[in-house]
Amino acid sequence: MKIGVMNDPSLSLYDEIEAIGNSRYDFLDLTIEGPALSLDVERTRSLLDKYGLFVIGHTDPCLPYAYPINEVRKACFKELERCAKLFSALGTKIMNIHPCYSSPPRMRQDLVEHNIEALKPIVQMAGDHGLTLVLENYKAPFDSVSTFQVLLQEIPGLEVHLDFGHTNFGQDDAGNFCRHLGHRIMHVHFSDNRSTEDHHMPLGVGNVDWRKAVAALKMIGYDATITLEVFCGNHSVRFEYLQISRKLVLDLWDVV
Repeated sequence: MKIGVMNDPSLSLYDEIEAIGNSRYDFLDLTIEGPALSLDVERTRSLLDKYGLFVIGHTDPCLPYAYPINEVRKACFKELERCAKLFSALGTKIMNIHPCYSSPPRMRQDLVEHNIEALKPIVQMAGDHGLTLVLENYKAPFDSVSTFQVLLQEIPGLEVHLDFGHTNFGQDDAGNFCRHLGHRIMHVHFSDNRSTEDHHMPLGVGNVDWRKAVAALKMIGYDATITLEVFCGNHSVRFEYLQISRKLVLDLWDVV
């Protein structure tokens, strides 16, 4: 099991890599979203190599890639392909994507179908760059095992990115996702909240049952990547919160 950290896109990526590397994490969950929309590949690779970090790819959660206007989809596809090229150049194997919720009000009942249609060529594009595309669970209708089962059946090559913070306010809990889709889970996010919003708090601060969370992963033999997606307003204490969160995970991993 490897534990990593997502860079804060409001800060310098290079400073973030230095901080993550100095804190001895295993990987960088590299998010390419505003305001940090670009990076220097060679400089990034040099810093990653310095600290022995690898990369998981994380894309902008706000891209309306399934909006039912072809030119909008094309523009989003172009941006996702730009991200895929950057991830591939950094040796990444997994690229995340979020469900698209953008839709005209009268077409919202077709949201899952729009996502299926749009995701098929994105999965293919990611594969062309040596990447596996993983879809992250979030709010309804993409908070249930049944929706994900439909998506995985209809979109060959798509896999699952399970966010435990999101399951804490979704329809199906993490245990259900693990029991039914465990063999398809390729990447995991850990952050805490109070069951109302995606607060990205340190582990143990909210009401996620982390003992059950770790037990659910160990039940399916999960031994891949866990990102601590923890942020706070005071950057000077963020890595203290991250260390507390990492210690909780490691302690539970040994005893559950």
